[in-house]
Amino acid sequence: MSTIHPIVEQVTRRIRERSAQSRAAYLEQVDAMAARPPGAQSMGCANVAHAFAGIPGGDRIRIVEEKAPNVAIVTAYNDVLSAHAPLARYPDILKDEARKLGATAQVAGGVPAMCDGVTQGAPGMELSLFSRDAIAMGTAIALSHDVFDAALMLGICDKIVPGLLIGALHFGHLPTVFVPAGPMTSGLSNGDKAKVREQAAQGLVGRKELLAAETAAYHSEGTCTFYGTANSNQMLLEAMGLHVPGTAFINPADGERELLTREAMRSVLAITKNRRFAPIGHVVDERCIVNAMVALLATGGSTNHLIHWVAVARAAGIVIDWNDFSELSGVVPLLARVYPNGSADVNQFQAAGGPGYVIGQLLKAGLMHGDVLTVRPEGLQEFARIPAVEDGHLVWHEAEVSGDLSVLRPADAPFRATGGLKLLSGNLGRSVIKVSAVPEDRHVVEAPARVFDSQEALQQAFKAGELDRDVICVVRWQGPRANGMPELHKLTPPLAVLQGKGYKVALVTDGRMSGASGKVPAAIHVSPEACVGGPLARLQDGDLVRLDAVAGTLAVLVDDTEWQQRPLATMPQALRQANGRGFGRELFAGFRRHALSAEEGACTWIND
Repeated sequence: MSTIHPIVEQVTRRIRERSAQSRAAYLEQVDAMAARPPGAQSMGCANVAHAFAGIPGGDRIRIVEEKAPNVAIVTAYNDVLSAHAPLARYPDILKDEARKLGATAQVAGGVPAMCDGVTQGAPGMELSLFSRDAIAMGTAIALSHDVFDAALMLGICDKIVPGLLIGALHFGHLPTVFVPAGPMTSGLSNGDKAKVREQAAQGLVGRKELLAAETAAYHSEGTCTFYGTANSNQMLLEAMGLHVPGTAFINPADGERELLTREAMRSVLAITKNRRFAPIGHVVDERCIVNAMVALLATGGSTNHLIHWVAVARAAGIVIDWNDFSELSGVVPLLARVYPNGSADVNQFQAAGGPGYVIGQLLKAGLMHGDVLTVRPEGLQEFARIPAVEDGHLVWHEAEVSGDLSVLRPADAPFRATGGLKLLSGNLGRSVIKVSAVPEDRHVVEAPARVFDSQEALQQAFKAGELDRDVICVVRWQGPRANGMPELHKLTPPLAVLQGKGYKVALVTDGRMSGASGKVPAAIHVSPEACVGGPLARLQDGDLVRLDAVAGTLAVLVDDTEWQQRPLATMPQALRQANGRGFGRELFAGFRRHALSAEEGACTWIND
């Protein structure tokens, strides 16, 4: 095994030291829960009868009399999400496999799952980020029945995986495996889809042509094929050792998919208390979190994970921040070119070697911790392999060579020497930028600001031709406390059009961009947010702003004395009221009130 890179070791050690007290308290609770007798043997008889009244008699005998393991299935199934539609079939498959292995399984609960692709630019998007914590709560409710020896988490997309993971970590004594469904097959290419969107933004094509393009891109069951938050989730779970190895990007209808799903049941039963005990609270330690961060950087993954994985780490008693990401990004090479960081989609990424190749390269380069606990007996090295079916059985082969050097490159000859994310700081606060897809001549933008209170106002200004110039568009009042921090993905086409005309353009916001955003420079997640007195509340139209992704700065070029004396704008009352009404937003008032900053994971369940 390669010697760990000194910067990776340094960041890991710093996280371990920073988290010593909270991690120790977390593990004490995990170990106390694990030491208890199984719920089915310690509960009152009425409790036990209720828990198993709805299952077949044979399963009831296995659990109560034979004391066989009982596996919780927590599912995020719905068929609004194409990625989750295949999950309808999974519980029956998993229960059948459990019975073959002398165990049982129950659907412990379902959790909500919303599609950001449906809600982009609509009021429902203001529930999106907070749905993560609602999913975590739903997971906790499902597992609170406390009659389980292990758990399987069925979910794939943006907030769903982080939510399931946060919920599972609050039941850290349970061995847990995540079960995905894979991406849809390739349709209209992501690049061609983006071109039609830009044409629509300019009024060159109408709704009919735009809908035809979108339908050709999003056409069947499975995850969207760009490398956004959903597919980044899957890459990170592989790097954390929480999947069956190589299961992330096998298409739903592929013959391997059912075998991999059954293997998930075998894997979780193999790590229960009487076997090789590997509860998720012990699997997810500071080395595991660093491995996930490295995998994100090496593949140019979604910026959303600079929020989500901070929250995931906190759920395990581990404290990370954007400085950790930034320091790792300085030494982790970019190994993948997948849209929006390239033209390939995730099916081409998988064909070139996928997660197995990336993890193998990172292990060889000493950029990942190989000595970690995973859900498989051979540790993380198993995740450097690619699954295949031979004679009806799963086998795994080493992913040693890239199948397409335009998509995946080795660690000693990467696309870039550094990772795809950059921390920006200055008198406008702290923010992050995804640089892996931004042309290098756009890494520094200096231009007058145009300040907007909503994304709709920016779109109106674009349509009116008011932005045909060098401009840094600032969209404020978009943070967790203001309106739930919606993604502002609908701004990508108009800004891309302006950039295509040759103007120097950038976006600065305390909101989020989609994990699929890329080629327009965007300083996002600006913290502290304007709603709580952050610097964006001081900005005015015409202020000269400099976004410098090379130096890592974000600043307004105003005399410091004048800047400090300038009054803070307040969020317009009409906007504040609109953000809290309709589409169920009233129900999330407590979430908005208690949300921590983006850099603190926008957690709504920590109030320290």
